[in-house]
Amino acid sequence: MGWRRVLVRGPSMSPCLHDGDVVVANTTARPRPGDVVLVRWATRPGQLSVKRAVRPVPGGWEVLGDNVFGSTDSRQLGPASVLAVIRYRLWPAPRRLR
Repeated sequence: MGWRRVLVRGPSMSPCLHDGDVVVANTTARPRPGDVVLVRWATRPGQLSVKRAVRPVPGGWEVLGDNVFGSTDSRQLGPASVLAVIRYRLWPAPRRLR
């Protein structure tokens, strides 16, 4: 499996994840609705984001932040390409994500 450490930036995934959390993403896992995922946007190719997968749509996945008041997501940017599925938070308190 391909694993990647990712630093979460911003409040978009609160309360599940917070700014400064370190997570582990599986680059070979297939996303399912409800998974926390690492994504890239066609309109912002240099930006990676951590969001929650909602459903596959033409052109990628609809993804949303858990914090609807503090998230830029598919509502503004359209479908995203899922690069990895986030399974674990390493820091500050290790745990498996649901």
